[in-house]
Amino acid sequence: MSARLAGKVVFVTGVARGQGRSHAVRLAEEGADIIGVDLPRPVENMTYPLASQEDLDETVRLVEKTGQSIVTRAADVRDRAALDEAVAAGIEAFGHLDIVVANAGVCPLGQTPPNTFLDVVDVNLVGLINTFNAAYPHLGDGASLIGIGSVAGLVPGSVDNPATGPGGAGYGYSKRAIAQLVHDFSILVAPRGIRVNAVHPANCDTDMLQNDAMYRMFRPDLESPTKDDASLSFPVMNAIPVPWVDPLDVSNAVVYLASDESRYVTGSQLKVDAGAIAKAVPL
Repeated sequence: MSARLAGKVVFVTGVARGQGRSHAVRLAEEGADIIGVDLPRPVENMTYPLASQEDLDETVRLVEKTGQSIVTRAADVRDRAALDEAVAAGIEAFGHLDIVVANAGVCPLGQTPPNTFLDVVDVNLVGLINTFNAAYPHLGDGASLIGIGSVAGLVPGSVDNPATGPGGAGYGYSKRAIAQLVHDFSILVAPRGIRVNAVHPANCDTDMLQNDAMYRMFRPDLESPTKDDASLSFPVMNAIPVPWVDPLDVSNAVVYLASDESRYVTGSQLKVDAGAIAKAVPL
């Protein structure tokens, strides 16, 4: 273990499974203690199952297995007061806060009600703003704020198109806004040495990708496509012909942006996308 984050405390949202769990465990492997939140219950207008309390408990087990400590709360990123309470509990346990990873996000695809657009923006974008707001009063100079964006925010039409419905439109909008927020806010906090960056993954091997609604989007020619069917189409968007990136690939980028190795990196849009954006968007 290189312990690049020894003595650091990181606040991670969406920590129960997928990328959030991967980020928490990888950060802990580098010596960080974790404050983690997730909402272990269903949310209206979602087209795939969300995390459970059992998932959140498993993240706790995996972080503690590294030898580091974790404080978790069942909290909704749309609820600013709940995030304030979670951060306060973490500060009470660890005494300080150094790094924030605003990871929580949803992507329901298909013909859902129009307000699904607002539901998605509320989680993905307002949730990130609430996360940064809850953390900011506790951050010292030189802190690191990291937002998890998406290829969908940098490649128009990749998810926000008629076939994906209001949820896809909300996902594309929210991820574009995260990229803009990171760019603009980084300038304002730079005098304190606080860095603000985004990581933009391509399709990532999590439950957000591996579900029936996503398979149907990538294989509209089939009535009931399977994971194997969809995996034939997933590589089409990437320059490197892989169907998806692994959560660990994204977490390694998060660790870099959290560490002092990136002390002069701010306002950046770090792409972990197998070349998808370079392939789709001219320089």
